[in-house]
Amino acid sequence: MGRRGQFKKNFFRGLTSNIIILGFVSLFTDLSSQMVFPLVPLFLTTVLGAGAYAVGIVEGAAETTASLLKVVSGYWSDRIKKRKPFVLFGYSLSSITKPLFAVAYSWPSVLFIRVVERIGKGVRTAPRDAIVAESCDEHVRGKAYGFHRAMDGIGSIAGAVLAFLFLPILGYRNIFLFAFIPGIIAVFIILLVREKHTPDRKKLEGVPVPAPANFGKLPANLKLFIIASSLFALGHFGYAFLLLKAQNVGLADNMAILLYVLFYIVYTIFIIPSGVLSDKIGRKPVLLSGYFIFAITSLGLMFTSTGYGILTFFVMYGIFYAMVDGVQRAFVVDLAPRHMKATALGAFHTAVGMAALPGGYIAGMLWDTINPGATFAYGFTVTIISVVLFGLVRPAPTNAPE
Repeated sequence: MGRRGQFKKNFFRGLTSNIIILGFVSLFTDLSSQMVFPLVPLFLTTVLGAGAYAVGIVEGAAETTASLLKVVSGYWSDRIKKRKPFVLFGYSLSSITKPLFAVAYSWPSVLFIRVVERIGKGVRTAPRDAIVAESCDEHVRGKAYGFHRAMDGIGSIAGAVLAFLFLPILGYRNIFLFAFIPGIIAVFIILLVREKHTPDRKKLEGVPVPAPANFGKLPANLKLFIIASSLFALGHFGYAFLLLKAQNVGLADNMAILLYVLFYIVYTIFIIPSGVLSDKIGRKPVLLSGYFIFAITSLGLMFTSTGYGILTFFVMYGIFYAMVDGVQRAFVVDLAPRHMKATALGAFHTAVGMAALPGGYIAGMLWDTINPGATFAYGFTVTIISVVLFGLVRPAPTNAPE
């Protein structure tokens, strides 16, 4: 076997068919999503004439809505021991909703459509992440989540490139309509997923399995991590404000989208190595490094006023996002009891998302009432506080029983 064949064998080792199928589902879904979502902040400000406060409210409310449902879908997925119906419904709802942006003529209507679309994400995320966790061994969990997020990133790159190429030709509304096609392809691919139904040893022995519990029954160490992550999310201003910053320094809309493509290219390159690194040295060092990179990015965005500066910080933002996106999910699963994986993932996503609405609103109001630098100063300050709190979280013991 040549070097290329050996690399391919090592790369896919531990990645089961479910993980690969869900990777393609995310690829096509994000191809659809990123034909729409990077345009939404620009559509709001350029076409509909809304302020930065509206961008913050729309993005924050969307993520908060999704997150409120993640803990519910995670809990019920654990309770009825089924994942696929939640995943299928969630992706279907998101796919049929995206084209409705084409008929939005005010920022409240954009808000409504964005919230409905995120309901689909809220329903599917925790059960889907639980399928990933249950479809691989513990020693490749970071790589499995990294692969899934990388496929997500590839779709995001393709979608953003299409948005960049077609925006001058088709305009915002026609691009929103075309987003339906890859979204519906993703829905059909979900049908190939096979849920893992493994008889529980305790059930076979006549001992009842503990029922899925709520957030209050999660381990204290996991709750501390969720609190620290939620505090970080309160200051995480998100890519929408990087796009507004690109506009602020004089870049045209299509150039801002090109920088967004660059962000996702960097993210996709670094996401799998970040997951593999977390498998080798632990999740906590990787996450802390990602948080520090975000703090540096926030600090730099306070002062930069050139296109080259914006380019640099889009790259750094991509590295940061790659280091935390999949690794956070793997860390939650590491810390969660076996019978509460989806519940724990749902609680994590919900708590983090609940911080998105106030965080987005604060970021937008600081931008509108003071200046863009105040938004990034806020992000830097909250990040440093969350890093201190995260330092108190104990890593999961290696090969500990679940």
